[in-house]
Amino acid sequence: MLNFLRPSAHGGRVERINPKDAVAKAKAGELTVIDVREGMEVKSSGKAKGALHIPLATIRMKADPSSPEKDPKLDTAKPVALYCASGARSAGAAQMLAQMGYEHVYNIGGLYDWHAAGGEIER
Repeated sequence: MLNFLRPSAHGGRVERINPKDAVAKAKAGELTVIDVREGMEVKSSGKAKGALHIPLATIRMKADPSSPEKDPKLDTAKPVALYCASGARSAGAAQMLAQMGYEHVYNIGGLYDWHAAGGEIER
């Protein structure tokens, strides 16, 4: 059975991360950053440099450790931080990852927060 269908044994804890801390940790390779916005949003405004683009509609399939479609760049033991346009979608996606067993899950907020904290944008 896919992990996201099981009740969370991990408490489903998601924390907000200061965007400056997220930028620093991502640059140091200590944090995987995920953009959960739709493709058209990324196309029009770019994404955080080095971030994985996994739209919210596919996050369950691409992040679930038991899914054959899981993105190999994701590791449940490595800290992961998500963002969207405002922080609402990324909060929901972060909760899903926590319920799937990701140990350290953070919500950055929006792309603007990332950029305002000195994070680079790539197109």
